[in-house]
Amino acid sequence: MGYGHSLDLRHRLIEAVSAGSSARAAARRFDVSASSAIKLVRRWRQTGSYAPGQVGGQKKRKLAGHEDWLHEVMAAAPDITLSELRDRLAAKGVAISCQSINDMLHVLGYRYKKNRARGGTRTRRRGA
Repeated sequence: MGYGHSLDLRHRLIEAVSAGSSARAAARRFDVSASSAIKLVRRWRQTGSYAPGQVGGQKKRKLAGHEDWLHEVMAAAPDITLSELRDRLAAKGVAISCQSINDMLHVLGYRYKKNRARGGTRTRRRGA
């Protein structure tokens, strides 16, 4: 994995290009790859900034904004399945997978842990 270039280097590269040099010639002059120079110049022309973009972070969840609704549904029907939740969300116009629903429920503190009181599942034993 590569590394980000310093703001000073980015500034010098952009100044060289704005002075009339091509992105590839500036890349050779400052010893960076032509691809990174071209992308930097493109970013500068489109946005006016040569600062790096955000690295990392989390994507916004599809169910962001539906937390209160999920709490209400889970309070009213604590034994609801993920498929039933997916169907109710589809009726609201939200197309989402069961895994995404499960992830959101975990974030909200809901768990589906099997225990003896709920019956759980057991592996089948082979006969002798």
